[in-house]
Parts: sequence; C-alpha cells; structure tokens
Amino acid sequence: TDAVKDVRFEKQSSKVITVEPVDLVERIKKGFILDKPINNRVLSELKFYKRHPKYVSRVLNRAKPYLYFIAEETEKYGVPMEMAFLPVVESAFQPFAYSHGRASGLWQFIPGTGKRYGLKQNWWYDGRRDVVASTHSAMKYLSNLSKSFNNDWLLALASYNAGSGNVRKAIRKNNKRGKPTDFWHLNLPKETESYVPKLIAFCMIIENPEKYGITLPTIDDKPYFEQVDIKSQIDLALAADLADISLTELYLLNPGFNRWATDPSGPHRLVLPIDKAQHFSEKLAHFPQEKRIRWVRHKIQRGEALLTIAKRYNTTVDMLRKVNQIRGNSIRAGHHLIVPVALKSQDSYALS
Repeated sequence: TDAVKDVRFEKQSSKVITVEPVDLVERIKKGFILDKPINNRVLSELKFYKRHPKYVSRVLNRAKPYLYFIAEETEKYGVPMEMAFLPVVESAFQPFAYSHGRASGLWQFIPGTGKRYGLKQNWWYDGRRDVVASTHSAMKYLSNLSKSFNNDWLLALASYNAGSGNVRKAIRKNNKRGKPTDFWHLNLPKETESYVPKLIAFCMIIENPEKYGITLPTIDDKPYFEQVDIKSQIDLALAADLADISLTELYLLNPGFNRWATDPSGPHRLVLPIDKAQHFSEKLAHFPQEKRIRWVRHKIQRGEALLTIAKRYNTTVDMLRKVNQIRGNSIRAGHHLIVPVALKSQDSYALS
C-alpha cells in the first residue's frame, strides 16, 4: 500500500550517512602544475625515495601538524601546490632543523633573508622557526622570486636554495655561450642541481605512489592547530599545563620560542591543537596575569654584574633592567633585584 511505501521511504531517508574525511595529500596534488621531466637527475632522486619508503612515510607523518596550514597558505598566495612539500627538501619537516649555513626552521631561512622578510630574531624568539610566521614569509619570498624570473618556478626554486644572484650569473654565462637558460641547462652549485629534482621526484611519488611501491599515510584535510592570543609573556611549562598537553608537544607547535617562556615583547600568541585551544583560553582567562611568570628576589653579592646574574637565572640583562628600572649597568652589593625564573628545571625545556 501507499502507507507501507511511505514508511519504507522514511526508514531509508533516516539512515545516517557517514562521510570519510577528505585526504589532505589528495587535495594538495590536485593543485600540482610544475612540469616533471624524467631525466637522470630526477630518476636518481626517485630511486632514493623508492629505496627508502619508510623515509617518505616518516616525513609525511612529521608534517601532519603543519601541512594543513601550509596548504592553506600556499593556496592563498597562489603559488604552485608543489611548494607545500618544499619543507621535505629543506628540513624534512623538522621545525628545529639547523644547517651549517645557519639556516633554521621548516623553511630554512638564513638570518639575513629572515630579517628581510620580517622574521624577528632575538634571545627569546626566532621567527625563522615560527611555523606561522615563517610560512607567510616563505610564500612571499617564493612569490617574489617567481616574479623576478618571469614566473619560471624552477628558477625560483633554484634561487631559493642558491640565491638569485648565483642563478642570474649562471643565466648570463649561458646567454654568452648561446646555451639554453632553463634550470636544467644552468651550471649551478651541486646542492642546487639536486635540490629541484628532489622536490619534483617527491611530488611524483605523491602523484602516483602505487607506481613506486609506496604507501602514503592518511592526513585528514582539516586544521590541526589554532592560534590563541595570550596578550603577555607566559612560562611555556605553565602554558602546556593549562592546555593539558606535554611541553614537548607545545614546543613542536611553537618552535620559534628559544627559551623557557614566550618573548616578553611578543609575539603574544600560542599555537595549540585545535581541540585544546578553547579549554586553554578559558583556563588562562581565570589565571592571574602576575603569576604567568615566577619571580625571585635576588640579593646582589659583591663582584656580581647584571650579566652574571642574567646568565645564572637564564634571562637577559635587558629584562633585568626593565623589571628593576635600571639604567646602565650599575648595581650595588646588598641591594635586591626581582628576577623572572622558569617554573621547572632547565632540563624540562630541552627542546628550547
């Protein structure tokens, strides 16, 4: 009867349909646009990845906290989505990576380039390791390099590694000799000549992992972290406790902080797992601001200087001057200083 049909229809329409999360790596590869020629240099890198499938999985698992944010920024800046995987080549997605050339962070900025692209660097904080700040800067830098080479992204990548001056010099040499001036024909440093093929080969693995016998880990296409405004300096061990995460996890999401606390002059924000951010904000709102940092009263001994006291308490002379309203370096034995100190032992802040 019609009544029975209606009941059946209602039962069918009331079924709960579960939608599987979209895979982030699948989404990223849909935005790939770079040419990927099969030449000896690319084949050499492909062989490496094929011989080390666990390395590919390890790098992508390491990327999980950062990759969604990086993919969003890559899309926002309109650069090829292959650039989302550039940290594989630069740092293997290790946020504390540091090179012999003093390059630091996921994107391996050297100090000078970092400053040129607005990355603050001082005793407390290094923006080159800040995942959010350095990703913004890397996208700006890559965009500028591409424009300066008439949107040739392989030349832009080579310049990111070797410097645009070296790439232009190689182009001029080829022009004089009547040779092609594309990336594959330039005489560049050995590292740079393998740098671009490494990214191309990795993206070829991403495009067709089955072809190379590699299984890629699943990464959900959803945010992993959220930025929280903290408004002032805070001990990172306290912040971890308030967020109910380990101090190690806090440092891996906030690798820009060099010490046991955030920079007193900012940035006043923390990156936290998205499922912890609201809980942290609520607890922080009820936590007295004056207790975010622990203070001790230090009696100045004969022969002590601001520098020796700062080193003893793992802080800076500038901080001692500011807190104690001191001009210059003059202090007097028998007087007292107020000194900010870490809540836990220095071993607890090992990643810093």
